Amino acid sequence: MNKEELHELILKQQPNICQVVGYKNGKEVYSDEWNNYKKMDACHVMSVTKSIVSLLIGIAIDKGFIKSIDEKVLTFFPDYKIKRGEKTIQDVTIKHLLTMTAPYKYKYEPWVKICTSDDWSIAALDFLGGRKGITGEFKYSTLGIHILTGIISKTSGLKAVDFANKYLFEPIGVEKHVNFLAETAEEHKQFTISKEPKENVWFCDPQGVGTAGYGLCFSAEDMAKIGQLCLNKGIHNGKQIVPAEWIEEMIQPRYTCGEEFRNMLYGFLWWIIDEKEGIYAAIGNSGNVIYVNETKNIIIAVTSYFKPTIFDRVDFIREYVEKLVEDREDRVKKY
Repeated sequence: MNKEELHELILKQQPNICQVVGYKNGKEVYSDEWNNYKKMDACHVMSVTKSIVSLLIGIAIDKGFIKSIDEKVLTFFPDYKIKRGEKTIQDVTIKHLLTMTAPYKYKYEPWVKICTSDDWSIAALDFLGGRKGITGEFKYSTLGIHILTGIISKTSGLKAVDFANKYLFEPIGVEKHVNFLAETAEEHKQFTISKEPKENVWFCDPQGVGTAGYGLCFSAEDMAKIGQLCLNKGIHNGKQIVPAEWIEEMIQPRYTCGEEFRNMLYGFLWWIIDEKEGIYAAIGNSGNVIYVNETKNIIIAVTSYFKPTIFDRVDFIREYVEKLVEDREDRVKKY
């Protein structure tokens, strides 16, 4: 399959894809766009944000802002008033948040209560804990992990977006980001579901703390740079941006998920696709993906506008896009 054939296939089978960028051996060998997106337009990449936050936590530990992932969450919120009768939140650690094994006192995520609060970190803490205790059960959370960006902001003295710009984005050539605050529920909704290109922004709460579970907007080009950084064990142009040890820890399987999550393995806010082959990914709703294949030295980044229940994007990448990236790299070698 050539580039033109893949372009048409995506139009027919994956019509919400906006951009795809492929790297092989550290070089861009494939790039294409759809839906009137230009190469450097940004797209809301949904839960890919979670994986970026994992990298930021690793940097925060390396810089000494956080001592360890075993630190108790409440250490960072000394003025927080624990609810009467609550006996679990006291033992919740950063690691529980990173592995999605933190306990929460809700069945469904409380979007209205948290998203209408003045401080999402405190509102998320109000739902952390519960009578069951810490069971080690996997409970995927988008709002609860907002506590992580709250911790980054509290310990570094920087807004999460400024921390990301200073220590991750700008050092590797990713576009500088700014905060975006939705003034109304309708504006929040439109940010999520709009099909139009975005600016390089990070959705934030009224305190200016970037949302940890969603809200970052990237081009596929910039996502590919982040994937390449991971593949290079945190090194960019000879400089260690993220500790190599953190990258290794980040992609170690911590939990085997059930059918709801296609039986994938989970690390520190990253999905492990194939442990033996060294394939892992940041995956967001609507089919936004940073795909890393260590064995083949391949990075594939995909941005997509909002379309729920896209479950086959990684399969599509592996069956079609990855093969084209390999083929195009081979052609470059010949000529």
